[in-house]
Amino acid sequence: MAFFGNSGSGESFFRNPMGLDYDYQPKLVKYREGEMKQIAAAMRPLFQKRSGRNVFIFGPSGVGKTVAVRNLLQELEQETDDIALFYINCWKCDTTFKILLEMCSVIGYKFTQNKRGDELFDIVKKDINKKAAVFVFDEVDKLGDIDFLYNVIEEVFNKSLILITNHKDWVAELDTRIKSRLTAELLEFRPYNLTETRGVLQQRLEFVFAPDVWEDAAFESVVQKSSVMQDIRSGLYLMKEAANVAEERNSNRITAADVAVAMKKLEEFSIKKTDELEDETRFILNIVKKNSGKKIGEIYDAYKEAGGNMVYKTFQRRITKLEDDRFIAAEKVVGGSGGSTTLLKFGQEKKLTEF
Repeated sequence: MAFFGNSGSGESFFRNPMGLDYDYQPKLVKYREGEMKQIAAAMRPLFQKRSGRNVFIFGPSGVGKTVAVRNLLQELEQETDDIALFYINCWKCDTTFKILLEMCSVIGYKFTQNKRGDELFDIVKKDINKKAAVFVFDEVDKLGDIDFLYNVIEEVFNKSLILITNHKDWVAELDTRIKSRLTAELLEFRPYNLTETRGVLQQRLEFVFAPDVWEDAAFESVVQKSSVMQDIRSGLYLMKEAANVAEERNSNRITAADVAVAMKKLEEFSIKKTDELEDETRFILNIVKKNSGKKIGEIYDAYKEAGGNMVYKTFQRRITKLEDDRFIAAEKVVGGSGGSTTLLKFGQEKKLTEF
């Protein structure tokens, strides 16, 4: 039986399919000009061989934090060779040693075997102290340790540190000796509104697809769904999948029915099953479920009473992971007799998978 007999026949909807990849860098980052101007201003002193400012960027997933910063790094790379650029994804490089290895890779140093972390840092430091440097630590809340931050702040002369995370509270939990030296500006990336969501997705649609292949109602349903989820990645996923569905049925247009099929796929991939969680995390989730709506401190007490043995800091990290995976919602409440606190609510929401 021939399964691929018609492969490659017919004209594809896609002209530039890489434009739907989340790592794709558009030439213009729409609706983030103000945020990018503030980040660029923090880096600008580096051109005068002075230390720049540090910026702590926060906001939910899919609102353009990484795209905006990487766009600025591309511009810097084209502008000068006198500023070393380090972009490090802390999800992949989650320890000081892994980060130092990545830094060595950036400066082109290959003889890293059998060297200690302090030796690697000395090599990196000597190289970049000849000029200036921008350090971008994306998903910084995923770090297992942050010892390197102190060394970078103290021993690298002219630099700007850009820390990116979904969680504003992360900077408040930093070690005092690091936080006092970091003195980072806070910059929030708010979710796109409906008009902005439509504009961002329209930009990608025009780059990726052949003209007039999308029915207006189909594209609008993608826009509406992405706006509700407050995550541009959901819109990119739906556009790609809807086009694939339309191509599979040999259609010459992408319809609302194709988007509906893509939405079902999104939901199937988005719901992470509780049985995929490790035992201790699943145990914590059950405690939250039984105490939904209560303060995090009260839920931690319930966890301890039920036999849990994690210290509070570790418990908080597991709570953050459960929030990232949309098993629970954390609501920050400011003020009141007890001061600021966080309320935890159980609720298995849709989670967009990486693609």
